[in-house]
Parts: sequence; structure tokens; C-alpha cells
Amino acid sequence: MTVDMNDFWVFGYGSLMWNPGFEYEERQAAHLYGFRRSLCVRSWVHRGTEERPGLVLGLDRGGSCRGMAFRVAPDRWEAVVDYLRERELVTHVYLERTLPATLGDGRRVAALAYIIDRAHHQYAGALTIEEAASAVGSAVGRAGPNIDYVRNTLLHLREMGIRDHWLEDVGRAAEALAPAAR
Repeated sequence: MTVDMNDFWVFGYGSLMWNPGFEYEERQAAHLYGFRRSLCVRSWVHRGTEERPGLVLGLDRGGSCRGMAFRVAPDRWEAVVDYLRERELVTHVYLERTLPATLGDGRRVAALAYIIDRAHHQYAGALTIEEAASAVGSAVGRAGPNIDYVRNTLLHLREMGIRDHWLEDVGRAAEALAPAAR
């Protein structure tokens, strides 16, 4: 199967799935191989502080990831890339890549995606459920408690029919640690 390089697609695996923030012509469930959704980015602006960092999602190598792909009209390509760079590359913890994705209808497309830079100092690496829950349950940043981010993510993933068992376990454990955040 060949990859269609004539369209511009954006792959979302976290908040981009339900809040892309840009105009698109088509939205489809998509699958990306070789990367997985991971709560592996230390957040010290929106969901934590440098003293008590929270955790947000990154697209880390290994496995696969179900997400959402958005096809963007040619006359919007530049504006969408500018918007995404402003949104995703604030601290340069992500690397911008074009990767092959399989859409829900079976087409293979090239999609712009933001993957974690494992060499970046905000990369948290592989955490245990307990380590992640401790960070999520205690961190608060400009956008509010980290637990709210995880709750919202899990809610939207469920609505989209996507299960992330590890993230669900982190969410349950963090809830137990953050009773005041309820």
C-alpha cells in the first residue's frame, strides 16, 4: 500500500484529537505505528511547576497509537503549521515529524505529528504507575490541577472508543492521592 503525499494531514493523540484549534476539511480515526501515547512529558507551566512538575502526554517510540487525523485544505497549510508550532513547540520538548498513518477507511497518509524528544530535560521516561500518579495527583500549573488534565484526557479517549489501560490506572491512583482536586 502506498502513502498519499498529496494531502496535508495532522495526527493527534492527546488534546489535538478533541481540540485541534484549527480548521480542517476531514477528520478520521487513525493509527500510527512505531509510537505510543505516553504520559512522559514533565510539565512545569500548564500542569505543574519546576519545583513540582506535572505530566502531560507525548508520543514516544515503540508500540502503536490510535488517534485522530485531520486533513487540512492547501490554502490553510502554512497557517496550521504556524499554529501547531506555536502550540506544541513552546519548550521544544517535541520534535516535528511527518509519519505514515493509517486512516479508519484504510488509506495510508503522511501526517504531521509531534513526538517526544527523549534527549530533552522534560522527558520523564518510563515511569511506574505510582510515580506518575504521585506527580499527577500533586501538581498544579497555570491551566489548573494535573489530575484535571488526566481526567479530561481519559473522558475524551473513552468517548472516542480508545482504551489506555496504563493511563486509566494512573488516573485511578492519582484520584486516591488528590481528594482535594475532586
